[in-house]
Amino acid sequence: MKKYLLLLLSIFSLTNIKAQEPQVLQLSAEQVEALFLKQNLQLIAEHLNIDIADAAIVQAKLWDNPEISVGQINLWSTDRQREGEKEAIPPLFGSFARNTQFSVELSQLIQTAGKRGKLVKQEKISKEIAIQEFEEVFRGLKVELRKSINEIVYLQAYQKVLAQQEESLGQLTIAYQKQVAQGNIAKSELLRLQSALLELENEANDTQIDLNEQQKGLKTLLNVPPSVVIEIIDNTKTVQDPTNLSLAELLAMASEYRPDVKASRLQTQYHEKSLAYEKAQRIPDITVNANYDRYGGVWKDFVGFGVSFDIPFFNRNQGNIKAARINRDQSIHLAELQQNQAQHEVAEAFGNYALAYRFYKRVSENSLLSELDGMLTIYTKNLLNKNISMLEYIDFMDSYKTNKETLLSARKKVDTQFEELQYTVGSEIK
Repeated sequence: MKKYLLLLLSIFSLTNIKAQEPQVLQLSAEQVEALFLKQNLQLIAEHLNIDIADAAIVQAKLWDNPEISVGQINLWSTDRQREGEKEAIPPLFGSFARNTQFSVELSQLIQTAGKRGKLVKQEKISKEIAIQEFEEVFRGLKVELRKSINEIVYLQAYQKVLAQQEESLGQLTIAYQKQVAQGNIAKSELLRLQSALLELENEANDTQIDLNEQQKGLKTLLNVPPSVVIEIIDNTKTVQDPTNLSLAELLAMASEYRPDVKASRLQTQYHEKSLAYEKAQRIPDITVNANYDRYGGVWKDFVGFGVSFDIPFFNRNQGNIKAARINRDQSIHLAELQQNQAQHEVAEAFGNYALAYRFYKRVSENSLLSELDGMLTIYTKNLLNKNISMLEYIDFMDSYKTNKETLLSARKKVDTQFEELQYTVGSEIK
């Protein structure tokens, strides 16, 4: 465990590396996923939407601010407003507000019908939707990451196959060049070997280009510097036998765990709360106020209280209530559609995985494929000893490469289809 933690610490420190020299980093699939969870920028950014939803809940709980207004202020006074030299309106204190009339009103809006509580409930569901949207992004990125890992493992293994063939052909080419120089072998046979070698080198270059593309995608997901070259350690996992899986259980898991399905159901709940809130808007809010009027009426210092509210005569929020009800009904249908799509996706992915598994099982149990490496050495020696013809050797080399590629491709497909099945289910399949 200690070695594992030290390795992860060294991985995380790579984000600060500015050197241009390529640095090879060997990681297992588990270590790649640990780094992905730690450093993927899209996940980090998406998770902030949950914090934004939390802030919206806090805002919904807040009361409206009280409002204060000052009015009816006379900025100057005339002689008629005075009684000779005696001040008509004495100052409040010192010389402040001498001969000045004004009024002050303090008001507070009070929401009725539990509007604040209904809005808070609505925002809490928005947070749950944000969580499921984060899980949906995580689900998509995780399957992309794992498919990339499978592709890199395949390309790395195929590179070794090509390198092994290149090594054999290289040895033969050197031997044949000596034989041609001595006049023992026709140049056409050497040309055939060199042509096959060039073809292999060209395919090796194309494979490296594909690997570079996969490396780019993986390093973007992991947020590591471009100078780092990631080499995946192929820890062969046990392939799940689809006969041990129940399609009915997988369908039930998708209904329970898939974040897009859960989010669609939450949308219905959100619109239910929105409808309740719009219905509450029919009941007018109340504004209570207190005011002070200085020399503005019968009394020189008047303090009064009041209440105001709308009379719901013309506008009873009919339009918004109707729209909220339609949104609620629409979300019910969309949730059902999402559920149906998820079920069909699981069934399709399960069928594809079963096909990939059967083919992989058939290929991997072929005893001849396990003997190919030994046969490559034998064929190379036989050609050097002139026990077989050049045509037989080239035909074997083509068959060797094709069968190796078929085996590696079958393994990649079964792993990829299994990840696709887990993606459609929305959960790890044990």
